Amino acid sequence: MMAARRQFLMLGGGVFATLGFPQLLPAAPVETVEMKGTARGESVWFAPMGLAIAAGTTVRFVNHDPGNSHTATAYHPALFDRARRIPAAARPWDSDFLLPDESFSVTFEAPGVHDFYCLPHEAAGMVGRIVVGQPGDPGWEGAAPDGDDLDPEVRAAFPPVEAILARGRILRGDMP
Repeated sequence: MMAARRQFLMLGGGVFATLGFPQLLPAAPVETVEMKGTARGESVWFAPMGLAIAAGTTVRFVNHDPGNSHTATAYHPALFDRARRIPAAARPWDSDFLLPDESFSVTFEAPGVHDFYCLPHEAAGMVGRIVVGQPGDPGWEGAAPDGDDLDPEVRAAFPPVEAILARGRILRGDMP
């Protein structure tokens, strides 16, 4: 009985120490995707526009375009009746309009390809792709098949999944 009490007290002390010192716990990974634009607004983009991350990573979208408001919006029927371009297990997300220097965060858990866009600037090619995990991971869902849900110019703006996985991140100048 004495040994059981000691084990209980040691376990309780460990829990207390963990709760009392949260700075010792490893922080969840956080990546940043910037929303950018030229001074006159003739060009807008996400930086990076392609990003490879592990499940559980939080992505913070930050509007660093002083002349425009932007959104980071997942392609999903629940959001503006768009065709789904995120894994079926993923929850759709929308930042709403972010003014300059505002931000929005979302944590990615579902493995696969998550395509997103800026609501007012999609036609200008302001789209992005986040790849969570690797092909072959349990529940992995690859990129949405090409269909007539997007204009050809918008489809062409998405960086290839293979390039994202090989490089980790794709910037606007990295596209062919």
